[in-house]
Amino acid sequence: MAGRFTGWPEGAFDVLLQLEGEPSQSVREKCRKEREQLVRQPMIALLNDLADRDAAYDDFSVWHYRTNSWWWQHQGAVIRLARNIEIGLRFDLDGLRIQGAWWYPVPEQIRKFRQAVAVDGSGRELTAIVEELRNREYEVTGDLMKRVPRDYPADHQRAELLRHRSLIAVRPLGCDGWLHTLEAVDVVLDAVGDLSEMMSWLVRHVKV
Repeated sequence: MAGRFTGWPEGAFDVLLQLEGEPSQSVREKCRKEREQLVRQPMIALLNDLADRDAAYDDFSVWHYRTNSWWWQHQGAVIRLARNIEIGLRFDLDGLRIQGAWWYPVPEQIRKFRQAVAVDGSGRELTAIVEELRNREYEVTGDLMKRVPRDYPADHQRAELLRHRSLIAVRPLGCDGWLHTLEAVDVVLDAVGDLSEMMSWLVRHVKV
C-alpha cells in the first residue's frame, strides 16, 4: 500500500530508462520491484491524496503491467467520473501528462452528445469550453466522423463538434522539479480545475 505522496524519486527515471526500447523479459523482471516502488506506488499515493482533497476523485485505478512493453514504460491511472468519462494521468520519461476524456462510448451516449451540441445553450457552452482549453494549451481531439451526422445540416454552426464520437483534452504538465515534491499534488489539482467545466458538461449531458 502506498504511503503519503512525497513526489516521484529521481530513481523513477533511472528505472524507466532501463525499460526503453523493447526490454527483454529478464530486464523487466530485474526492474519490476524498483518500478513498483519508484514509479507505480507514487502514482497510487498521488491519487489517494487527490481523493482526500475531493471525494469526487475517489473512484480511481492505477494500471498494473501488461505484456506490451509500452505498459512498462508508461504508468497510467484514471479517475472515473461517470461511464466512459474519465480524467487520466500518465507518468513516463517525459514527465506527467493529464487528459480529460469521454471515449469508448455506447451509442446512447453519442446520441445524447449530438443532441446537446446541437441545442444553442449547451452547444455554445461546450464551444466556449473547448476554445478556453485550447487557449490554455490543451490539445482537444477525439474520434471524428468524416462528415456531419445525417440528422444534422452539413453547415451547422457547430459542425466540427457534431462530428465527434469522443472528446479528449490533453496537456503535458512537464518534467520540472515539482514532480519530485508535494507540489505535484497542487499542479495536478490546477490541471483538474482546467478540465472541470468540460468534464462537468460531459457528465450532465452524456452520462447514461
